Amino acid sequence: MNKFDNYSKDDYLKLYDKSLDELIKISNEITKSNFDNKVEACSIISAKTGACNENCKYCSQSKHNHAEIECHPLLDIETVKKAAISAQKNGATRFCIVTSGRVPNNQDFEKIIEMIKTVASIDGIHCCASLGLLSEKQIKRIKEAGVERYNHNINTSENYHKNICTTHNYQDRVNTVRLIKKHGIEACCGVIIGMGESREDRIDMALELKKINPKTVPVNILNPIKGTALENYQNKITEEEVLKTICIFRIILPNTMLRYAGGRTTRLSKQNQKKGIEAGINSLLVGNYLTTSGSTSNEDKKMLNELNLIMK
Repeated sequence: MNKFDNYSKDDYLKLYDKSLDELIKISNEITKSNFDNKVEACSIISAKTGACNENCKYCSQSKHNHAEIECHPLLDIETVKKAAISAQKNGATRFCIVTSGRVPNNQDFEKIIEMIKTVASIDGIHCCASLGLLSEKQIKRIKEAGVERYNHNINTSENYHKNICTTHNYQDRVNTVRLIKKHGIEACCGVIIGMGESREDRIDMALELKKINPKTVPVNILNPIKGTALENYQNKITEEEVLKTICIFRIILPNTMLRYAGGRTTRLSKQNQKKGIEAGINSLLVGNYLTTSGSTSNEDKKMLNELNLIMK
């Protein structure tokens, strides 16, 4: 237990008033006291892209938006297997199968089960998945097939959720994560910052995650995509504000892996990406994201080496 455990929401908000250097010093000490110098590497594949009926304003895959992306139905199992092997060669130890949509249809779900079994059978790869709002029966089946960790983000605060999505509610997301944990699957549950939310909303996100207690928290920075409802949100958050938020997440979540996810290569300079790692990021999404480009494994390894950290 540390002194920050007893902080109120107002106390956490006051941390934003500290200088960035001071905040990084505090959060870096917390990270070093709870973790070693290894940074987890995860890679993802968009196994099914686009044509989603949900109306999430940030998402290029939503039918309600008009982003120009290449949509495709569920990939074949061999393509996904090859991608997992390639990710492993590039340093990833985790590989996540991601599909668009609220939930897979029955035909796709059966194929995904076989896909999971195939990826989980690869030596040295931990199979993860992100398949939407699954039922309890479906969660049991992906667990049996080999999913070790499941990604389902809260994305924003409960208060701000209605401004981002109305086709499902905030509690739907929280309930899904709780079901995942109930059945012995590790939870990967994160956020998207820079969607117009307030500092109070960001504190609420972190405090909700503290209650959920996931294994990993992906920190996405909104990458405004042309054709989405948030395409003009480029200036909704500064790089310094992103870094301060990472620090505060680390302070509130001292024992949780914080993962750099979408937006870090487009919204943060190389120097500030390194500062984010100093602040508490100790997991990386390597390679490309769902519909946008990321960094190469060599670039990430070089950055980590400069910080005396290694990719695991």
